[in-house]
Amino acid sequence: MSRVVHWLQHHETRMFCFVNQRIQHSVLDRLFAMITHLGGATATICLSLCFGLLAEDTLRTAGLQALIALAASHIPVAIIKKKYPRLRPYLVVPQTNISKNPLRDHSFPSGHTTAIFALAIPFTVAFPLLGFLFIPIALLVGMSRIYLGLHYPSDCLAGCCIGMTASLLCVTLWG
Repeated sequence: MSRVVHWLQHHETRMFCFVNQRIQHSVLDRLFAMITHLGGATATICLSLCFGLLAEDTLRTAGLQALIALAASHIPVAIIKKKYPRLRPYLVVPQTNISKNPLRDHSFPSGHTTAIFALAIPFTVAFPLLGFLFIPIALLVGMSRIYLGLHYPSDCLAGCCIGMTASLLCVTLWG
């Protein structure tokens, strides 16, 4: 079993280094520094609240579903971060390019990625054409977390799965 885990960790670190160290560019630095905030608490909560409180009909429902999915998805994130305290990659991988304000809490899973997927799915279900906008943005938020040296790919994948699961459950149970 440890051989498989070692192999997975090795390849994940290689993927992390490729995104974080090999594709560096000043345009990407600015782009990902901005996009990463779309998955932050301020953006996701404010957007969900605005639509949930101020919009009407389907848009209001999607906003409320996103708000509930955000709250529900961050319960397992908080539990997992405490139970599996994984160091952030910039603390482990040499020559990691890091963002201006590196986080100090645990890495696994990515809260930003969880939040953006918890927000994107209810709006995509309500308005499928918006999926062509929301899903790529959500993927870019996850990529930004790796690019900025804050998360491994598996942190973002786990965040994606948690956010999608919480929002799909919320949407399903709503109707």
